[in-house]
Amino acid sequence: MLTRCSPQQNHLLGALSSEEYAHLLPHLEPVPMPLGAVLYESGIQLRYVYFPIDSIVSLLYVMEDGSSSEIAIVGHEGIVGISLFMGGETTPSRAVVLSGGQAYRLRGQVLKDEFNRSGGRRAGALHNLLLRYTQALLTQMAQTSACNRHHSVDQQLCRWLLMCLDRLHSSELIMTQELIANMLGVRREGVTEAAGKLHKAGLIGYRRGHISVLDRLGLEARACECYAVVTKEFDRLLPEVKFCRSDRVTTQSTPELRSARPYLTAKNIHRTSTTLDAE
Repeated sequence: MLTRCSPQQNHLLGALSSEEYAHLLPHLEPVPMPLGAVLYESGIQLRYVYFPIDSIVSLLYVMEDGSSSEIAIVGHEGIVGISLFMGGETTPSRAVVLSGGQAYRLRGQVLKDEFNRSGGRRAGALHNLLLRYTQALLTQMAQTSACNRHHSVDQQLCRWLLMCLDRLHSSELIMTQELIANMLGVRREGVTEAAGKLHKAGLIGYRRGHISVLDRLGLEARACECYAVVTKEFDRLLPEVKFCRSDRVTTQSTPELRSARPYLTAKNIHRTSTTLDAE
């Protein structure tokens, strides 16, 4: 059974004025975000946008040979499906649920109507907020591309772990090294070696499918500048949208949480599955 969460737990929705939030609220539909679910495929016309609550969505570019690389991640700070209100309707990327949880979805036409409300004037808070978020997301995409090209796997792994942690309410990530390699577009052996270095330095704990961050500040110190660039730009563009960042050194996940949360594998990403957007 889906536990009802407030739409305003998504920080974009939470940053709206009471008037604009009231316009959207009757149309917001709570939906489960199961691990590995495909929200949309490359080239398919989008029907919904998604506002994650406690889930993380990975935006992937999939090559003709089936290999893929992550270009951005979206959590409670954002929205999935920006091409709908930007006018493109489709996108060459694929959206897959990386960490399961909940979200609210909204029909694309409703969002476009609200986006262009008031006779097409470009002064609405929602319009301005979504454009600033889009710029922040494009910064993340550009910086991810630069990071994958110029920085070591160790640095890429630190950046990726930190960005995932910013979107979770726990310091434990449920995912395999194979999946992380797939996200970063590198060989699994490279991730194994990089994770081993972080483990030896006391920054993370690792057992199959589970990565626990033991020293977040140490992880930030070893990350490349890309993480700071992305977060600084997000904070500059969207000061009213707050991440759940913290300087926690250690955290513990409960045994119940560890046993209840499955992890995503690279095989899940490439399988053919029904998209949530088609429902």
